[in-house]
Amino acid sequence: MIRLIGYFFGVGVALALAVAAAIAIYLTTVTKDLPDYEVLARYEPPVTTRVHAADGDLMGEFAREQRLFLPIQAIPDRVKAAFLSAEDKNFYTHPGIDVMGLMRAVVTNVQNFGSGRRPVGASTITQQVAKNFLLDSSVSYDRKVREMILSFRIEQAYSKDRILELYLNEIYLGFVIPGYGAYGVAAAALVYFDKSVNELTVAEAAYLAALPKGPTNYHPYRHTERALERRNWVIDQMVANGYVDVEEGERQKALPLGVNPRRGGNYLFAGEYFTEEVRRQIIARYGENALYEGGLSVRTTIDPVMQRQARKAMQNGLIKYDTLRGYRGPVSQIELGSDWGVELSKVSRLSDVPEWKLAVVLEASRDGLKVGLQPARQASGELVAERETATVAAGDMNWAMRLARDGRMVKVNSPAEVVQPGDVVYVETKGEGDGYRLRQVPEVAGGLVAMDPHTGRVLAMVGGFSFSQSEFNRATQAMRQPGSAFKPILYAAALDNGYTPASVVMDAPISIRVGNQVWEPKNYGGGSAGPSTLRAGIERSRNLMTVRLANDMGMNLVAEYAERFGVYDKMLPVLAMSLGSGETTVMRMVSAFAIMANGGKYIQPSLVDRIQDRYGKTVFRHDQRGCEGCNAPEWSVSLPEPELVDNAEQILDPMTAYQITSMMEGVVRRGTATSLAELGHPIAGKTGTTNDERDAWFIGYTPDLVVGLYLGYDRPRPMGKGSTGSGLAVPIFKELMAEVLKDKRPVNFRVPDGMTMISVDRKTGMRSDGEGSIVEAFKPGTGPADSYWVIGMDDFQAAERAKELSPGASEAILQGGGGLY
Repeated sequence: MIRLIGYFFGVGVALALAVAAAIAIYLTTVTKDLPDYEVLARYEPPVTTRVHAADGDLMGEFAREQRLFLPIQAIPDRVKAAFLSAEDKNFYTHPGIDVMGLMRAVVTNVQNFGSGRRPVGASTITQQVAKNFLLDSSVSYDRKVREMILSFRIEQAYSKDRILELYLNEIYLGFVIPGYGAYGVAAAALVYFDKSVNELTVAEAAYLAALPKGPTNYHPYRHTERALERRNWVIDQMVANGYVDVEEGERQKALPLGVNPRRGGNYLFAGEYFTEEVRRQIIARYGENALYEGGLSVRTTIDPVMQRQARKAMQNGLIKYDTLRGYRGPVSQIELGSDWGVELSKVSRLSDVPEWKLAVVLEASRDGLKVGLQPARQASGELVAERETATVAAGDMNWAMRLARDGRMVKVNSPAEVVQPGDVVYVETKGEGDGYRLRQVPEVAGGLVAMDPHTGRVLAMVGGFSFSQSEFNRATQAMRQPGSAFKPILYAAALDNGYTPASVVMDAPISIRVGNQVWEPKNYGGGSAGPSTLRAGIERSRNLMTVRLANDMGMNLVAEYAERFGVYDKMLPVLAMSLGSGETTVMRMVSAFAIMANGGKYIQPSLVDRIQDRYGKTVFRHDQRGCEGCNAPEWSVSLPEPELVDNAEQILDPMTAYQITSMMEGVVRRGTATSLAELGHPIAGKTGTTNDERDAWFIGYTPDLVVGLYLGYDRPRPMGKGSTGSGLAVPIFKELMAEVLKDKRPVNFRVPDGMTMISVDRKTGMRSDGEGSIVEAFKPGTGPADSYWVIGMDDFQAAERAKELSPGASEAILQGGGGLY
């Protein structure tokens, strides 16, 4: 008997050793290429980059995975309690695996064997960390064993709080709106409830904790009942584990899901073009990975209030021009069935023009229109049941009674001749209960930039009528001819090189031979004024005298200044360029005018004030000015006030900058932008109109703000006779500045020390105190000419001998004295 027992014992030992050996071999096999769990110590998850306005408002978020990393200390206890109750109630006591849970899972899997059901894993939070960070999601026993071994090692290397921190920041919690999936509890709180994680209620935290088992299974709209059931189960577990009392638990279970999806994309109204330009610049500077995974915090320069004002002014200007060109037709056409709302909902609208609504024409008569408004969508994406109708009176679509057909205007007498039932159009409310007016998206486009001339901070940017319609940014990407808006650069070069505002240049016909061709520039509107001062040339935007001045000083010098001001990278030094025939951008032109506004110092335009990495370290700062006395060891009443030291390069004589500014003040007082004088503030600026009225410009500034804009078709074509910078661009500038300068006291442009103010004759530029005189600024050692000298008179007299002088020019010459003396 003893021998038999010994035999069985020996067999048992042998089998045990064989099983142990097999297990050892198996474990050796599955663990030989286990990932290095120490990488968790260096873990830096892909984190959302957030872009903020100057006042801190969120403008936009950029990420491949919506994630905001929070340290465990920043995650509220109720959120941790919800996830522990739902996923691993013994987390703080087990060594990495929950033995009891594992045994239950084994029993369940044995029972389900052959049923085709997915095996139950019974993973602890530690095991999920091992799987999510170090392994794949394959369903196999090998992967499960590797996961368990890694869990033991992770538990030995890291604290429980660190493991929970990794889990709560990495776990995928699904999405409500396609394309905006949430990774981690902080992102999920925003995506599902548009709240910070600290604002979540117990019920909301419980719903998020219900999602790891299968986000799509508990979608708040597709599977609402299932989601409620799972959330309530989590709340029950929180009650059972002592995190929530019974009464509070019942109260939370009675609440609806309350999901309030956060919309993605741009969060700052009217800031789409600005945000997109910032996105492009960050990619150019740091690369796509830094933007979409780096967790950068970007503080931009945009002033949200001014941005809204600029958008409104630009849109009003584009609409005003476009409505004068007649109605071009509907946005689309749909069938009017029993439910027109469904078909209308399929037509895309301009998402960034909320003032306008898409509508379908239901009835059209001589009295106006009855329209059906595009129905709104619920958070679930379903259309609301209500169908809202409205009216457009005939008087609110008068502009559309002229139809644009084949390049001509056709006048009609009834709204029924303009639109038909089924036409999809835009309408805009006139006010509460006042009905609607008909609208159409302008064909003409334009760009606008507002900038602080002392720092280069871009305060507002409008890249077109609607970013939803066209993402092309006409403020930074559109290459346009500035026309006469370029003249101040040329005149500044002249003033910086020996000329004065009282220098006299011949404004008369000129012929220039270019190869076998003859170029004969003309003033806008024709005619000429004879000898005129440089001031008159700017104020009246004289092309002929500008060409003569450029010819006299040399185009190489003009090109040097144009490149110095940043208008062009490399300017072709030909006379046609003196009239702004080269192509540049609104941003470059505004930056150039900022140099004249700030006293001649170079500025680098910037849309970004500061960029910080995920740890809060500043990696970029635009303002490079020094600050004397900012870092004092201790505070004292006797300490002098800190002083900012501007170390910007001086690229234009401050006196020249004031002279050209004073001359451009004359544009507002007496020249092509006189309507701006009504604002009651010192403003300097210059209009610009290109050949055939293809572009209309105005760039103007006060001592502390520069604003520049243009209007024109994206495919340049004539905008019509009279479509000038004065008629189109100046009113937009005026509308914006009226809002910006409202309630602000006027500030004069600063006169540099050493300048001499002398009264001169407005026509001859010579010293005079009589009628028609003007006070002019002169640099030390300069002043009005003692004798009358007309620049360009020699070539004019040569041309006079070749052909008869125009009567207007002859009269001007006689008034000026008839020649050189």
